[in-house]
Amino acid sequence: MTREQKEKVAVFRFGVIFPLAECRAGEKWGEKERILAELTAKEWEIPFSTRTFISRGTILNWLSRYRKGGEKIEALFPAERSDRGGCRTLDPGVLDALVNLRKENPKLSVPRLVEKAAASGVLAGSPQVSLPTVYRLMRKHKVEGTRKQQDMRKFEVQMSNDLWQSDCMHGPKVVHEKQIRKTYLFAFLDDHSRLIPHSQFYLAENLENYLDCFWSALRKRGVPRKLYVDNGPSFRSHRLQIGCAELRIGLTYARPYRPQGKGKIERFFRTVRGQFLPEIPGELTLEELNRRWEHYVEKIYHERRHGGTEMTPIERYLQDAKVLRKAPDQLPEYFRRSEVRKVNNDRSVKLDAKTFEAPAGLVGMSVTLRFENYDRIEVFLGDISKGFLKRLDVHANSRVGRLKNEAETAPRGGELFGGAI
Repeated sequence: MTREQKEKVAVFRFGVIFPLAECRAGEKWGEKERILAELTAKEWEIPFSTRTFISRGTILNWLSRYRKGGEKIEALFPAERSDRGGCRTLDPGVLDALVNLRKENPKLSVPRLVEKAAASGVLAGSPQVSLPTVYRLMRKHKVEGTRKQQDMRKFEVQMSNDLWQSDCMHGPKVVHEKQIRKTYLFAFLDDHSRLIPHSQFYLAENLENYLDCFWSALRKRGVPRKLYVDNGPSFRSHRLQIGCAELRIGLTYARPYRPQGKGKIERFFRTVRGQFLPEIPGELTLEELNRRWEHYVEKIYHERRHGGTEMTPIERYLQDAKVLRKAPDQLPEYFRRSEVRKVNNDRSVKLDAKTFEAPAGLVGMSVTLRFENYDRIEVFLGDISKGFLKRLDVHANSRVGRLKNEAETAPRGGELFGGAI
């Protein structure tokens, strides 16, 4: 696996164990057992794997590794498997029998189905049957059985910064460099207080603008425990995932075609459309639009009593001010880009049409570059940091001494100036 692939696996594992990792020492084990039961019963999309369920032992193993590793994301990197390449599939006859048995019993749970198959002799010769394998088999043959109606309830977290919701809304058009441009409003909403940690209009709905808005929110209001986002490309970015994991933020995605889970941020956007946008005059610049928007959020929205909480957002948010977690300095360092490049024979490396010089000993090797800007580009060979790139200075290199072999340093029988060759 490449480092980026390992990071994706580690980010996924962090998301699984996050509810357990954040449990406080004083909480009863019964609460942890409840969380474990929910995690093992849930169906997952596991990176680089066809499995969809995770066992209790695996989850506890990840949690133990994370804590023993100093709560660093690297502690959750996958290890190389010793049984890679081994065949673990069931006998084709057993597979057909399981499928037929499920068709005859569509409402039966998978664990009970396996028990029934074992009792009837279907699993003869295959005593060890993995439940995830049977679940995948049922989905493959479209015999999953009936689904339970989902339990949808109104909820609210207990404290400020326990959960932020975030999304993007299409905004009004502005004048930018003598052209009419569309705007996009990125916003973060604190679930408990309904306060807006930060929101801002941008000219593009992309990752760079979303991260800029996120960093402003973190600097102003601290670090949330969880972040709930949509499934858009900006939110599915590896940079956002690894950055949240490094900051110990549980990143959760809304299910596709389920806008109900984002009810509070969607309600806030309706307020924006109904109260703020109708009073915006035409031909504003982006800077003027954001100035008006900041005044509306800080002086009107935050100071207005909220019907759901019976308090103003700022009053409710500040009730928990003493326990909020401050954002670290140099936030961009936690959300660095990742690119793979090959080091040329002259130790040069090309990145975005710019040329850099790699540390010694990496000629001809493929390396991973982690960076936020071009002033600080860290070089990784596998999982090991090899230092930083530096700007290529051909004039400085011309003055650096190089090792010469004997043929280059041997006398050549004369001098070029002042004597015969």
